[in-house]
Amino acid sequence: MQIKFSRAAIIHAKAATRKYLRDELRDKLSQANISVQLCALALLFALIASGVIILFRLALNWAQLYTIPEATEFSHIVSDWRTYLPIIGALLIWLVAGIGSKRYRRMGIAYVLHRFKLHYGKVPLQSAAGQFFQALIALVANFSVGKEGPAIHLGAVSASFLAEKFKLPDNSVRIMCASGIAAGIAAIFNAPLAAVLFVFEVIVREYKIHYFFPIMLSAICGAVSSQLVFGNIHEYDLISVTRIPLDHYPILAIGGVVLGCAAAGFNHLLLKMTAIGQHWPLIYRLMIAGTVTTLVGLVLPQALGSGDLAILTAVSENPSLWFLIALLIGKVIATVAAISFGVPGGLIGPLYGIGALIGAILALVSAMFFPSIAPYVGLYTVIGMTAMMGVCLSAPLAALVALLELTNDASIILPAMFVTIPAFLIAYQGFNTSSVFLKQLEIMGLGYKIPPVNLGLQKKGVRALMDKRFVVVNDDNELLLEVMKRAEGRPVMVRNAESQIEMLSLEMQSFEDNTTLSRHLMQGVPDTATLSEVYEILSIKRSGEVYIYRNNINNIVGVISWSNLWQELRSGQV
Repeated sequence: MQIKFSRAAIIHAKAATRKYLRDELRDKLSQANISVQLCALALLFALIASGVIILFRLALNWAQLYTIPEATEFSHIVSDWRTYLPIIGALLIWLVAGIGSKRYRRMGIAYVLHRFKLHYGKVPLQSAAGQFFQALIALVANFSVGKEGPAIHLGAVSASFLAEKFKLPDNSVRIMCASGIAAGIAAIFNAPLAAVLFVFEVIVREYKIHYFFPIMLSAICGAVSSQLVFGNIHEYDLISVTRIPLDHYPILAIGGVVLGCAAAGFNHLLLKMTAIGQHWPLIYRLMIAGTVTTLVGLVLPQALGSGDLAILTAVSENPSLWFLIALLIGKVIATVAAISFGVPGGLIGPLYGIGALIGAILALVSAMFFPSIAPYVGLYTVIGMTAMMGVCLSAPLAALVALLELTNDASIILPAMFVTIPAFLIAYQGFNTSSVFLKQLEIMGLGYKIPPVNLGLQKKGVRALMDKRFVVVNDDNELLLEVMKRAEGRPVMVRNAESQIEMLSLEMQSFEDNTTLSRHLMQGVPDTATLSEVYEILSIKRSGEVYIYRNNINNIVGVISWSNLWQELRSGQV
């Protein structure tokens, strides 16, 4: 006997199956657990984020063929049109910023950190175009800013926007944002492990296993994409690093103290100037940055750009000590002017340039007293780069691994670790330094702190805890008691005349055997929310329930009570 199904029945069955699979996926992603689905989504979004960063790099490489300054005679520098690019770039950045809404002008690593902490990593898509073109102009105009700033912002936007479009739970949106950042850093530097560590040390600021695999996969995707387009290039493998004997380590310790003082001083100067110019009009700040950068470039063109020209000078044969000191001063001035006055870009590139110059200066000064140090200028240069990034950004492990990958030389590990420890202690304990990004957020009035309870609850979506066994009835006083009796312990909700949702409960009357119905209004949260939003609602009275809805408040998919949430808190799983 053959059973025939109508076309409508088949379509309905397929739709029901798709809905079931989508719900199963959302339920899985709401858990604070590693899953194949989470990794697959991270990889998909990382491909998009990597593509955006590759496009940015291609545009930048093409433009810089014509705009990177050269060290020539002073008279030639004055007449070279590229010398005045920072002023032109400042005007162009202001014009591009004026096209968009003021609401989406904020950008950069500090802003991404703010959105990651307080908004589940949801970076507005409208800010992406401004970041892309303004950062491109800033880098082409030879401002002293780095490429990682736009890479982090664009990676975060790409991944978080796609996650929202897929209507993923907020706890998964945050993981996708972190994964996009890792893809962006890996695609810009071809340093996947450093990208993973940077995300954990600077952005996430805690370690969770269910974050690790999606972020690692995304970093791999970013690095592979970079290698496919640009080749397997290690940006600083030109630096000659020679393994240093152990009897030189006391001198390295002194170098660590100097680097700690230098990093603390740079952070203080940068943040001081940021606070001074915080409330100035954008055009004033940009023109000051453009003018200062131009003046520095007239005298020291090697101080311009991300930091590559300064590094090349530091590792060149027989560099002049006094010229390196002058170049260091020029590089610090150009970097502080650009970053503190709002030129879009990152800080890592300039810190590499400053650290390389300090390391080379330390090596040359030490060689005056200990001639045996002369062959190790390259190692001192890399150590300076590692310490400056690690201390200024409060990311010592990411800095160490980044230079390990960028130089492709493992001999830097032990001496770099040895120098970074005293540098970090001197800066953070002796000078009370802290991460430059956190201080920038405080100056800008942007929050980043979350209470520990909320932070733990944000790692789980509401679908992970909600009760799917519930009853929703229309308001009919004659039938409600009967419904309650037949509900068999399931939550019963009533949709009243104003389309509001109320929770029904049975109450025993004192000294009597009969029961009465009580009802109270409920608040609803979307099924993409986390348990933190539920806690904010229910913790006021430490009782009650919230209903969970999908897409609109009429489509209720679950209920969470305070007793269930409190049990989750006491379980130690959040």
